[in-house]
Amino acid sequence: MHKICYTTIVMNATKRCFRMITEDILAKEFTRVINDYYPKVGELLDACYVKVIVSYWGRPPKRLQYVGIYCSDEMKPYIQAYKNVLREVADNMGLVQVVFVNVSRLVRDPKSKLKEADPRMWLELHWVAT
Repeated sequence: MHKICYTTIVMNATKRCFRMITEDILAKEFTRVINDYYPKVGELLDACYVKVIVSYWGRPPKRLQYVGIYCSDEMKPYIQAYKNVLREVADNMGLVQVVFVNVSRLVRDPKSKLKEADPRMWLELHWVAT
């Protein structure tokens, strides 16, 4: 029989919540900076979903944070026209890169597990796609 310490479970859950809160705050701060310094780009971002994406790469694994901009097919060319501005702000905030994701494809992908994994994000992406 394995003994599982309750404090370990609580601490792990707290770490996950803390990371998610930090990533949400980073995404909101990124959007706020864009709105303050580049209002035209901020208006375009209002029609998109902005999220900080975390990945691990290398040996030992290094934590990398990206800005994911989820936008519809119609908005994508307008947002990508300002990719240098978006990447500059992301770089100044210590984020690695800006990634543009096509919401329409992601929401309609039959193999996507997003609906089960993060239902709130899935609903918000549906809103962005329409």
